[in-house]
Amino acid sequence: MEEALQENLMGALENVIDPELGIDIVNLGLVYGVDLDENGVATVTMTLTAMGCPLAGHIEQDVKFVMSDIPEVKETNVNIVWNPPWSKDRMSRYAKIALGIPD
Repeated sequence: MEEALQENLMGALENVIDPELGIDIVNLGLVYGVDLDENGVATVTMTLTAMGCPLAGHIEQDVKFVMSDIPEVKETNVNIVWNPPWSKDRMSRYAKIALGIPD
């Protein structure tokens, strides 16, 4: 996948806000990768901050919604994984500052 398209996909995902933390899922480090196949099927591999997150369905719907704005994307699959486990070390500097977490 070309770099500009990859950046476009990740940029779209920055519009998905974790409702509990108020920070987008990219800066929280929840997105592990995005792939787009030749048929326009995007697969977003991501995790959540905790297993059993009550807002998982809401976040998944938001991911599908923002990806639908990308012309190359015809369908989106969200693959939620637990390995590697999420930790605050995956967060961007921006997210840590916004949440008051020391670097």
